Amino acid sequence: MPSVSCRSQFVAATSRLWLRPLATALPANRFGVGIARGLVAVSMLAGSPPPRRVRVQKIRTPHVRGEWVRAGSGDTRRLATADGHVILYVHGSGYAICSPATHRGLVARLTRQTGMPVFTVDYRLAPEHRFPAAADDVAAAYEWLISSGHRPDRIFVVGDSAGGHLILDLLGENLRTGRGQPRAAVLMSPLLDLTLGLAAERERTHPDPLISAEAAGRLVRHYTRGQADDLPRLRLTLQHGHDLPPVLIQVGGREMLRADAEAAHRLITDAGGVCELRVWPGQIHVFQALPALIPEARPALAEAVDFIARHGSTDPLQRSA
Repeated sequence: MPSVSCRSQFVAATSRLWLRPLATALPANRFGVGIARGLVAVSMLAGSPPPRRVRVQKIRTPHVRGEWVRAGSGDTRRLATADGHVILYVHGSGYAICSPATHRGLVARLTRQTGMPVFTVDYRLAPEHRFPAAADDVAAAYEWLISSGHRPDRIFVVGDSAGGHLILDLLGENLRTGRGQPRAAVLMSPLLDLTLGLAAERERTHPDPLISAEAAGRLVRHYTRGQADDLPRLRLTLQHGHDLPPVLIQVGGREMLRADAEAAHRLITDAGGVCELRVWPGQIHVFQALPALIPEARPALAEAVDFIARHGSTDPLQRSA
């Protein structure tokens, strides 16, 4: 991989000086969560303004909320594999702060570069809604896509941060219930350990530029409050078998969730799955969402798109390349 760009180093340094102290200072209550939601929304819009020529369609059903994002008809960068395939996107949040709107820029680039329609599920957030609300909403969105005529083997699932935990929960529940698995999955900076113990251990020697494990844990505890840490759907396990889809994990080299990404890679491979782990040196948490600030965001997203293209191809030689 190329050396870390100057702009990327500047973003990490600025985050360490300003964002991390601010995240630490926010109170662990609904007021603090509200402030965090506003700050993240502004930051995401600045770092990832939605491109032109995408169409957004809001979806509201009794059990599913979200939005379809589709490439415009004039976009020529579609993949030949796009026909019939869709992507379910599960945004990050610390289970408390983000939405389809905050991730619309990233999702718009994903639909433009793959040509596949992307449905971003608008799952319920803590502290208003605790476990298992978010996990149930993701499962409902997946089932809704299937009931709408999309075969599981034509659905890709992509997510970041807490969305990675929700996707792994979905794959585990699919194994448990016999529900069909998606074609493949891409996890960006996935959260695995909801106690933030893995992240805290890494932070002893590698402080995260954006947020401390303690501050992130305060957010996540709004979702898990009242639940045992070893509850299977929180402390994820995967049954051993051959019914796991191929998975790509991307993670920044500077973030505390590198420990979670490495643990997720072991979890999947120990269960008999195929998983590629790509560590991007010097990068921060979910850097793929900030192409206006971080040059490495574009090649990282291109890597994810290539993974989707390989596994979306009907050509066995291309799929095995």
